[in-house]
Amino acid sequence: MELQQGIILYLILVGSLSVHEWAHAYVADKLGDNTPRSQGRITFNPMAHIDPIGTVLIPLFMIFMSPGFAIFGWGKPVMVNPRNFAKWKRDDILVSMAGPASNLVICFVVAIVGGILMRFQPELGGLIIQILMINAILIIFNLLPIPPLDGSHVMKHIVGMSEETYARLAMWGILILLVVINFPPTIGIIRTGMSFILAIFYNLTLVFSGG
Repeated sequence: MELQQGIILYLILVGSLSVHEWAHAYVADKLGDNTPRSQGRITFNPMAHIDPIGTVLIPLFMIFMSPGFAIFGWGKPVMVNPRNFAKWKRDDILVSMAGPASNLVICFVVAIVGGILMRFQPELGGLIIQILMINAILIIFNLLPIPPLDGSHVMKHIVGMSEETYARLAMWGILILLVVINFPPTIGIIRTGMSFILAIFYNLTLVFSGG
């Protein structure tokens, strides 16, 4: 991959991850937990959300070493105190799903605004597709039920997993994740889900672009 294209993809990813993590922190704060606010996580500043492995190592490797599948990553997990929630199971799920939901909103806004802009600047189509692609991947990837990803919190409540068991699993979460994402079925799931979401919002872009 060319250096310029790689840098653009990486900046899109970091920006999208920053919105993703901000959404977790914002919803937690609105549901009564001020932990993210006290840790400075209610911000769009990428420096507050960078995870050395999920935001730096893995994405840069995937962009510049061309391993053969799409780029994805994650930000530094937002810490919450469930005891501050009125209904901790419900609120934990809401906080967890706020991240993927924010990427869905990005896709929706970019499809509409980008489509309108393409009426006057058709060359923006490539950039718009890249933004949609990155956020579509983040939606699907973060729904995987593996710590530290958002889907693991939903899985925890669905199966009735204790906090102690979840904490022990989370200790090995990144190692498990690094193994699982190299399995062809996992790559296939991410690609299929990404393609489905991308198709929806790209078609929406075409509607607003008049294409």
